[in-house]
Amino acid sequence: MNHLSNLHEATKDVSAKNLFNGEIGSTVSIQLKANGILKEHMTKTPALLICVLGHVVYHDEKGTAVKLKPGEYFSIEPNVSHWIQSFEDSQLILLK
Repeated sequence: MNHLSNLHEATKDVSAKNLFNGEIGSTVSIQLKANGILKEHMTKTPALLICVLGHVVYHDEKGTAVKLKPGEYFSIEPNVSHWIQSFEDSQLILLK
């Protein structure tokens, strides 16, 4: 059976793997170990971040800090620098 955790190396603190490419968008699986940080970056297109497992906080350059737990999601604005911090082992899905 396919499982998100099988896409990522268990030893990596931060991992992002392409899950699906559509004709006009893509889906990325993100794994963050406890206390991991997905470093600051920016997207050119709107994106939707969905928490599948764990507990993370989305931060951006505007001072936004949004806690996400399983089932919760957040819309990421394009051209805004942001990063993600995990508090426990977490699985996320990013839709672009």
